Amino acid sequence: MKHRTTAGLAAVALASIALTGCASSDSGDGSAAASDGNVCEVTPAAEPSPAPSPSEADVKAVDAIEVAGPVGKEPKVTFKAPLKVTSPTSRVVDEGTGEELAEGAQVTINYVVLAGKDGSTSGSTWETKKPESFTLGDPQYDLLNDRLIGQKVGTRIVMASTAMDQTIQVTMVEVSEVKEIPTRAEGTAVEPKDGLPTVELADDGQPTVTIPKNYEEPTDLVVQPLVEGDGAKVTKDQTVTVQYAGCLLDGTSFDSSWSRGTPTSFPLNGVIPGWTNGIAGQKVGSQVLLVVPADQGYGDQENGAIPANSTLVFVVDILEAKAA
Repeated sequence: MKHRTTAGLAAVALASIALTGCASSDSGDGSAAASDGNVCEVTPAAEPSPAPSPSEADVKAVDAIEVAGPVGKEPKVTFKAPLKVTSPTSRVVDEGTGEELAEGAQVTINYVVLAGKDGSTSGSTWETKKPESFTLGDPQYDLLNDRLIGQKVGTRIVMASTAMDQTIQVTMVEVSEVKEIPTRAEGTAVEPKDGLPTVELADDGQPTVTIPKNYEEPTDLVVQPLVEGDGAKVTKDQTVTVQYAGCLLDGTSFDSSWSRGTPTSFPLNGVIPGWTNGIAGQKVGSQVLLVVPADQGYGDQENGAIPANSTLVFVVDILEAKAA
């Protein structure tokens, strides 16, 4: 997303990052793909600007935060309010003893968030009993990635940072689990129906989508498996971890997890209906082509780089599904 985020504030909103990457059918490069229609290629997103280093006062303020209670239980976090920092500042409260956390692995965390101005609690996964999972390296969690990579399960860190509403918040994060997941779909290839957008894969699995010339926008959702995995079927009430690329019919790439370098996770009942209806019922490990008409996408509302009344084309690799 466009803001640095801490746990619990990184809302995974499909099509929130505007990318470019449109190759027209008259590009003249002589390639077969370019002559067959609009080619949608993923373009890497710009790297975020590094945050300034913490000041001595910032470090002193975070060192003074007290965290009491055993690992595995919601801690009691106290500090002298108001707490102020000029840059994201953290410290390790407890070093974990479990499996090491490596980039690309899926971690599950519990956390509690407090307001820096008065120490009041504004959110806790221990209270909701809903831990949060994400892939280490996902730019949406850029405040946590470097702080967690190389640590171990059981690690607890406390951090003070500026929230998106520009207030200071204190977050205590505990890593409860780590799991290695595939980086791309793996299974049996499926021959797609004629006339659909075509998909070519790079060696690492990154897709390039070609929209055929004079492609007629469907009025119903198109769900075309390209690879059938051998995992369990996905249900609408699960959280899925996916790699995906999204395109407009003119070849514009508007969002892609591939461009960010890591898979992303989100509740399947919290995205556009075309995703909920298209992914539910598919097997984990599958790759699916979705052609989403506007009434199952964003309708008559503009959404970032997506114009109103747009038909959307997605290639989705379903890497994991678990209870939301």
